[in-house]
Amino acid sequence: MLYQRSSELFVEAEQVIPGGVNSPVRAFKSVGGTPIFAKSAKGAYVFDEDGNRFIDFINSWGPMILGHAFPPVIEAVIEKAKLGTSFGMPTEMETQIAALAIKMVPGIDKIRFVNSGTEACMSAIRLARGFTKKDKIIKFAGCYHGHSDSFLIQAGSGAVTFGSPNSPGVTLGTAKDTLLAKYNDLESVKTLIEANKNEIAAIIIEPVAGNMGCIPPHKGFLEELRKLCTESSILLIFDEVMTGFRLAKGGVQELLNVTADIVTFGKVIGGGLPVGAFAARAEIMNHLAPFGPIYQAGTLSGNPLAMAAGLAMLKALNEDEAVFQRLSEKTIYLEVGIQKALSSNGITFTINRIGSMISVHFDAAPVVDFQSASKGDNETFKKFFHGLLKEGVYIAPSAYETWFISDALTYEDLDYTISAIDKVAKTL
Repeated sequence: MLYQRSSELFVEAEQVIPGGVNSPVRAFKSVGGTPIFAKSAKGAYVFDEDGNRFIDFINSWGPMILGHAFPPVIEAVIEKAKLGTSFGMPTEMETQIAALAIKMVPGIDKIRFVNSGTEACMSAIRLARGFTKKDKIIKFAGCYHGHSDSFLIQAGSGAVTFGSPNSPGVTLGTAKDTLLAKYNDLESVKTLIEANKNEIAAIIIEPVAGNMGCIPPHKGFLEELRKLCTESSILLIFDEVMTGFRLAKGGVQELLNVTADIVTFGKVIGGGLPVGAFAARAEIMNHLAPFGPIYQAGTLSGNPLAMAAGLAMLKALNEDEAVFQRLSEKTIYLEVGIQKALSSNGITFTINRIGSMISVHFDAAPVVDFQSASKGDNETFKKFFHGLLKEGVYIAPSAYETWFISDALTYEDLDYTISAIDKVAKTL
């Protein structure tokens, strides 16, 4: 495939945008080469500025669960845009989508919409701190909750020490209130709680990790985490920005029958437009301004275009009883095909999958946390990525990202992808 126009556009972008991109992973820095500039997308396919067509396994990092340019979403946005794009005033549609989300998700009474997953997680932490009147939080290495200062923390020198900033601009004062645990390791959480008694406001976690590849929780891990939080008067926050409305109507809470205290959403809930949200039982949410003392605001929160897209998407998912089963079956089919293609070519690998999320790791050992995910052969992944790109298959340009399956993918698309993986595997 030729990428001449994309290459020219990247050179132009670098002159006016830092790194040529508005989000770092798009720059292909971890895989090398020039990023692909998208021009359009429809269903399971994305088309670049050079006219190349790719089978898309990123799907805008998750929200295109029913495919690109899903007609009900597009129609809803067009009709709403005709009436005005932003008011800075309440609209009926905000209440409609809130009521539907609360109906679909267990354990929540009220929800507030924001403009991104980062904003949702940042607000959830503030709410947890204000509600509990405690300052510290626990997060897990490898889990990504956006680029808010509290989350850009790396491990300290020992299991009971606080973390340190892993980005310039994050202060040591902020870092001291963020404690870092190990995903799928309950003992690391217990150690932190014991060392910081009555100081921890919340534990925030991706209940299914998606930012170190797809890593499901070990059996019983979330259940025990829930128990620990209850016993220690700590709020449990599920970051379901990726998993919410994707793994089940009610997200991981429904799928694994574990209820969090606060849940954050993004991606799917916006139908492809910039949206985030956080939700909890009324007892907690009523602490938010203007009803309560904890301040949170956003001029464009509840934007009518985003609400129209999100409502159309949630309605479609709520009304289609079989959609999540279809997504799971397609993902299992893909997993079996990838296993066969890589195994027959002598490639060392591990595949993680849950629902419509899947990732391939080039290492034989199980991938259960950030440490094990980091052991993958990144050089092999780079060749794998670019090989698939040449075959017209677009996966995430990073070994630390999950693939997202959309319902628009046909079994012919999956068969082609499996064949392409077999072809690329012969060259690895």
